[in-house]
Amino acid sequence: MADVTEMAGDPPAGRPSRAEAEEAVRTLIRWAGDDPGREGLAETPARVVRAFSDWFSGYGQDPAGYLRRTFEEVGGYDEIVVLKSIPFESHCEHHMAPIIGEVHIGYLPRNRVVGISKLARLVDAYARRLQIQERLTAEIADTLQEVLQPRGVAVVVESSHECMTTRGVHKRGVSMVTSRMLGAFRDNPATRREFFAAIGK
Repeated sequence: MADVTEMAGDPPAGRPSRAEAEEAVRTLIRWAGDDPGREGLAETPARVVRAFSDWFSGYGQDPAGYLRRTFEEVGGYDEIVVLKSIPFESHCEHHMAPIIGEVHIGYLPRNRVVGISKLARLVDAYARRLQIQERLTAEIADTLQEVLQPRGVAVVVESSHECMTTRGVHKRGVSMVTSRMLGAFRDNPATRREFFAAIGK
């Protein structure tokens, strides 16, 4: 969501105002060779800035904060918890082109678990920033490990990168897969295999 102070016309210190952001979009439209004042483009700068407020809302979120409320009454459950196929949209920091894919998360709880919706929120908080997939994967895994202190964490990210499909080499149908294994998932091959079987890999 857009920052309330920004919407009121008073952005955080050092951050351009909404008016400045819209003017930057007009400059890009002129640079592309079109007229930002024509009917079809007149409202485009405002729309783009609103879209950016959504696409990059992760900068205003605390990813670790989503994991701080946990549950200890788990009936002694100590097996793998897996949430698979979490969809996400991000943007690459090199071309600001979309990255679209899904994340699979697994962890071995020590004595507490977190609500599954919080795992999805964690993904979004990092995805809604300018990213590279490798860092996105590491940030999700490292935050889970740091906050929950489980016996292990596994994260796999699969996505397509529009910077590769709509420009440059123009290769469609290509997906990138990254993973980060911590604790038991790194040290124990059987635990790692169990996770990959759970996500169908």
